[in-house]
Amino acid sequence: MLDLLPDLCDLHGDSLQVADPLFRHFGANAIFYGEAVTLSCFEDNSLVRDLVARPGHGRVMVVDGGGSVRRALLGDQLAIQAVESGWAGFIINGAVRDVGTLNTLALGVKALAACPVKTQKLGAGEEGAVLNFAGVTIAPGDFVYADLNGIAISASRLI
Repeated sequence: MLDLLPDLCDLHGDSLQVADPLFRHFGANAIFYGEAVTLSCFEDNSLVRDLVARPGHGRVMVVDGGGSVRRALLGDQLAIQAVESGWAGFIINGAVRDVGTLNTLALGVKALAACPVKTQKLGAGEEGAVLNFAGVTIAPGDFVYADLNGIAISASRLI
């Protein structure tokens, strides 16, 4: 299957939120989906680091970085750890780095941009927050579906 979202939108359009088309695709997996684990942080990826160390169980980490593209919230080291821990992917309202490496990993990543600058490490942020960005609201336990066409959110599992 090369495209997931068009079919999901055709079948479940009324129950889906579709994110504004602001995101670039990174990672080797063109299609990824799973239960959302939410995190809010601004230019500090300390909590991302904590979460990738936990078993991912095929979930998708949704990170609201406030739209900042001045510092990358995900890079090669954390992405490799996420693959090893079983995360399906990331939706990042912010930036990533180490794009060459990210694009070789069995992971799906949507982010606003690439930026080579690392984040601060202050431990700031909130896990389990209800997030609002790109025209959608994402709560912990929602289901995230992403492919090269975009990102969709559902309150229930669709596949």
